[in-house]
Amino acid sequence: MTPEALAAAARDRLPGARCESASGSVTLEVSPAGWRDALRCARDELDCDFFDWLTAVDEGERGFTVVVHVYSLAGRHHLLVRTQVSRSSPALASVTGIYRGADWHEREAHEMFGVVFDGHPNLAPLLLPEGFDGHPLRKDFVLAPRVDKEWPGGREPGEGEDRPARRRLRPPGIPEEWGPR
Repeated sequence: MTPEALAAAARDRLPGARCESASGSVTLEVSPAGWRDALRCARDELDCDFFDWLTAVDEGERGFTVVVHVYSLAGRHHLLVRTQVSRSSPALASVTGIYRGADWHEREAHEMFGVVFDGHPNLAPLLLPEGFDGHPLRKDFVLAPRVDKEWPGGREPGEGEDRPARRRLRPPGIPEEWGPR
């Protein structure tokens, strides 16, 4: 199926969705309410039987964009499906009942971004230690280790033993009392 034919089929089957075809890729943008329907349609009607990946993107004040990439093994076509959830209440229906491969990816997006996938069978932590507080891939997450320890490549070009180092800037959100004295 060509990208144009895939985009046309998606538009026909999902009238509320916005569909774009550019550079051989098809992107389907849906509302959070249409998320499960769009992915069920992708699997059942657009022949996208392979779940590749799911992730989230922190869009600041606009919230989080959740993106899924699915693929058709028989038709050899790709489809990106995306939606936007609010920052104050980042919740979306789980698609583990449609694509079993979404399980791990939804858990990771929940842990790293704080997106809640309603109906997920087990949103247990995957990567972070027990009791970790926060969501490290959010833009508002404070990177405290940058204050505590100088990072490799911390010198600017031209800085050396004979030249004074320039004034170090604190990363955003770090309180003044944090870090080495």
